[in-house]
Amino acid sequence: MVSGADLTRRFRIHTAKGRPMNSAGTVLQGYNNLSQYRKDTWSTLEEAAERLAVAAAADRPVDAHADRVSGLLERLNPIERYWAFPGPQAFQAGRRLFTAGKYTRFARAVASVSRALASDSFRNGIPWSVAAAITDTMDQSGSTTGTSTPQRPYFEVLVVEDMTEAQERALRQELRAWRRPDDEFIYEIVVVPSFEDAVIAARINFSLQACVIKRRFAQHSGRDMSAVAHFVDDRSPNDLMEHSVEERADLLGKALVGIRPELDLYLMTEITLEDVAGWLSHDFRRIFHSREGTLELHLSLLGGIEERYRSPFFNALQKYSHRPTGVFHALPISQGKSIVNSHWIKDMIDFYGLDIFLAETSATCGGLDSLLEPTGPLREAQDLAARTFGSRQTFFATNGTSTANKIVCQALVQPGDIVLVDRNCHQSHHYGLMLSGAHVIYLDAYPLNEYSMYGAVPLRSIKAQLLELRRAGKLDRVKMLMLTNCTFDGMVYDAERVMQECLAIKPDLVFLWDEAWFAFARFHPVYRPRTGMHSAGSLLGKLRDPQYRKVFAAWNEQIKDATDAELLDTRLIPDPARARVRVYATQSTHKTLTSLRQGSMIHVFDQDFGQKVEENFHEAYMAHTSTSPNYQILASLDLGRRQAALEGFELVQKQVEYAMRLRDAVDNHPLLRKYMRCLTTADLIPAEFRPSGIGQPLRSGLKNMQLAWRSDEFALDPCRVTISIGATGIDGDTFKREYLMDRHGVQINKTSRNSVLFMTNIGTTRSSVAYLIEVLVKIARELDEKVTDMSLAERAAHEHAVRRLTSSSAPLPDFSSFHDAFRPSPADDPGPGPATPEGDVRRAFFLSYDDSLCEYLMPELIQEKLDRGVDVVSATYVTPYPPGFPVLVPGQKFSRQILDYMNSLDTSEVHGLRADRGYRVYIDKALEIAREARDGASSRKVTNDGVPDYSASDFQDS
Repeated sequence: MVSGADLTRRFRIHTAKGRPMNSAGTVLQGYNNLSQYRKDTWSTLEEAAERLAVAAAADRPVDAHADRVSGLLERLNPIERYWAFPGPQAFQAGRRLFTAGKYTRFARAVASVSRALASDSFRNGIPWSVAAAITDTMDQSGSTTGTSTPQRPYFEVLVVEDMTEAQERALRQELRAWRRPDDEFIYEIVVVPSFEDAVIAARINFSLQACVIKRRFAQHSGRDMSAVAHFVDDRSPNDLMEHSVEERADLLGKALVGIRPELDLYLMTEITLEDVAGWLSHDFRRIFHSREGTLELHLSLLGGIEERYRSPFFNALQKYSHRPTGVFHALPISQGKSIVNSHWIKDMIDFYGLDIFLAETSATCGGLDSLLEPTGPLREAQDLAARTFGSRQTFFATNGTSTANKIVCQALVQPGDIVLVDRNCHQSHHYGLMLSGAHVIYLDAYPLNEYSMYGAVPLRSIKAQLLELRRAGKLDRVKMLMLTNCTFDGMVYDAERVMQECLAIKPDLVFLWDEAWFAFARFHPVYRPRTGMHSAGSLLGKLRDPQYRKVFAAWNEQIKDATDAELLDTRLIPDPARARVRVYATQSTHKTLTSLRQGSMIHVFDQDFGQKVEENFHEAYMAHTSTSPNYQILASLDLGRRQAALEGFELVQKQVEYAMRLRDAVDNHPLLRKYMRCLTTADLIPAEFRPSGIGQPLRSGLKNMQLAWRSDEFALDPCRVTISIGATGIDGDTFKREYLMDRHGVQINKTSRNSVLFMTNIGTTRSSVAYLIEVLVKIARELDEKVTDMSLAERAAHEHAVRRLTSSSAPLPDFSSFHDAFRPSPADDPGPGPATPEGDVRRAFFLSYDDSLCEYLMPELIQEKLDRGVDVVSATYVTPYPPGFPVLVPGQKFSRQILDYMNSLDTSEVHGLRADRGYRVYIDKALEIAREARDGASSRKVTNDGVPDYSASDFQDS
């Protein structure tokens, strides 16, 4: 029998500073969520228990096996209370079997738990017991043998109250008694006694979907929390117990919403409900009296899940697809009729299945809806999406975020409006601004010359540009700031701070956050505060807080005489009486959540949407949206929202976990380390933007990650694993095409001159990560053998390639400037301030439609002209892949820096550059025409808002 002291000693052997360790005392690598660590520990315990049972049955020494089992049990002991299966009581019953030396029975029970966790079969809702497991009445999946129960979605409910084991058992039995065979869902409860335990459970137990807060709970756990310290941030209010019982419940509710906003919260109290309901936070769905029993609570728990589970458009389409119809309309493929009777394309049904064609329809009635004028299930689906993603309105898009960006741009920007945009943005922004007639100011992101990629736009640069426009008297024309959050390479803005400081200068500035690759971020408590929609809601809450008004008044008094130079170094806050929160986010659901290709969403949090934007938005939406949208895409968006609302937290946590496993595998493998290295936060974000000073936030625990993401100007998405491959001597594009895709079928999107980017997503599995590691090791091994066998000449060539790829290339070029012909006329400049850099991309773009005004020049001829001081102006977008952003836009002047950079690129794919003819540029006559058209339009035609209006005639020969 093992004493309590022995167990404590063994537990200390297996832990260090709260980080899980293996039996040799080495810190376990790769674990960043406790759920995965728990499952793996149960799997290890199964194997250890089996060895112990076999040794005992054979009458061999068991001490070593018993020590190992004891250590594993002590790893699990402090964390099992946070899950309903197998439950703390069953866990302790199993431990008693071990302590009593009943090793065979113990091994059977452990195997039953381990297999049920691995297969998720515990979700079938069949009560599990140690007795059933050890008497072999549990089948191999963990279910009771011979029991057939329809699979229903399973969830767990957190109950927060300090109760005895008997009270907990009684509550569980009472709630189980209300179950009915026709219930759509099934659940079990997890009981914790304190604020601290509740917060931890919400962070680590993905199955939790609801929380019932009762009156009697403590502040602190009262147990040793070191085992979970690495995985959670267990902070709680210092003065919690000084508040009333109901105030403590409210504070706990707010804490849980901050971690898991999707959780349904319920309060059970014993005082007058009417008194509590009047002031309690809106975060609670219902309040119940403790003496009224649990039936209504049970029904409310199921109803809350049903509300999130609804997928109104998918259900309507599914129902419609099984109705017999007569189609006397377009779409011959409707209900598969053009395929079923075909002699030649029946294999289409074999491949896709019949249901996808049964659901093909062009109907906007009969239970369905119109995307352009939704009033039924589609509108309901979009409303549910708005609630899930924290927006005020959400619109579905069926042609990707490229179209979504153009819709927002056209809805908000008029010709002549000034828009600030990251030059290193997606091409859809460039085309959207061109179509809307915006006067564009391109902002430069900080360069990472060593890896031939850009970071993000420093806030100081944005503030400097806004202040410059204010000095020039043009701030009233500034309409929007467009930024990519997060960037392709994983740089994430502090969205709330950016908006806060910009609104202090321009109170009605509109923000468009391109979150094409960031839709998943809403469902992780660390990511969420840096998303556009959450930041908008948080900022509006601050502006409406009476205390904030006092803070602003004091701050405003302090800086009233500050110069612009001083304001650049000051943390600015907006005037709550003037600032308007106007935020848009476009997200590619199909890129990081579940949707068919091209499924995207536009999220709106705009205080002025109904008054200023709604009609224009509708027109822009009509202009860019097909009148024959793909209903399969729309239905998949509805289902993707459902999945995100119910299991987004779990899936994103696993996504992060697998990314860190990949990082650890690359950085700790001796052969991979020789040729590859995962770039860290410190590599990709300069120290000046990281006041926390933490170079690898996630690897140093959740608390450090939270600190970095709260305080640093930019954070790095850990799910973007950029691997430097310069030491291989193989450029990124070749590594992607020849080594990853052609040889091993590994697909990636992004490379640079000397790096490749791997991204985990909610569909990534441990097996796919293992396969990638296997592929990388195979490539490294082949390369190692090849280098070993090289001749002297071959080795010299290889070493030259390595030096070229591991040294900085030509510096990444900043945006040069627009040519004067495409800048505003001096007559249009209303103020005495300096000239500002905006340019009219639309005039420059459409001028090139007259081919007689353009010519092609090879780089050498352009260089000669630049040497003579002659301007050379691009007539088109020039975009190399990689890195995939326009180096030149229509109307932009060439520079020596741009030519040097283009000449240093290894990529063969450059849009806007013809290998046989060179770059398409404007001739001198075109620039004269553009200047005359600009000046003529300025003197002749003015719109109602004082902005020059241009028409096609302004681009013709004079």
